Amino acid sequence: FLATLSHELRTPLTSILGWAILINKGEIEEANFDRAIETIERNARSQARLIDDLLDVSRIITGNLRLDIRTINLVSVVKAAKDVLLPTAEAKRITLQTDFEGDTCLVKGDSNRLRQVIWNLVLNAIKFTQRGGSVTINVGCLDPYVRLKVSDTGEGIPSEFLPYVFDRFRQAEGSLTRKQGGLGLGLAVVRHLVELHGGHVMAESAGPGQGSTFT
Repeated sequence: FLATLSHELRTPLTSILGWAILINKGEIEEANFDRAIETIERNARSQARLIDDLLDVSRIITGNLRLDIRTINLVSVVKAAKDVLLPTAEAKRITLQTDFEGDTCLVKGDSNRLRQVIWNLVLNAIKFTQRGGSVTINVGCLDPYVRLKVSDTGEGIPSEFLPYVFDRFRQAEGSLTRKQGGLGLGLAVVRHLVELHGGHVMAESAGPGQGSTFT
């Protein structure tokens, strides 16, 4: 785990440091300056998410994670999250779409933590979906519950791994040479946040290459 953690922290840091040194030395042509800044910002955000997940897992384990519960419209939270995540999807030419069963879907919850749930689910879907694929966020009111579904046309999940997909530090690929990075924390954080809200989460997939759905 420590080897994986070091690798995941160093990867975005290497890119940030490399571009920063080039900018500092004046070796970036004006045409590439925007690209350099965008790359630094993207990698910094990636590293920040990684550290936030580590801190959240620590708070969850020690019982120090608290919710600010209010009545919110989950449709509005999803729309705001989509606006933030759209550039990430477009960078892979992935279609990010929403499907709302009504304009209003009220739930008692912490808007920031529910936004984090949506971000983690959608970013996970984008990560494991090939270029040209699609990710769909569906919100429906099933009184007295609200149902959020994130579906993708991506790599899918092997049946033998499905029972462990929400476990901390568990990944279908376990080596440093795996195709996809990450610490295996995002979905674990999702599960804990959803359960703190009194809900539950499940994953479905027909198998490798068949996409997946998180509800």
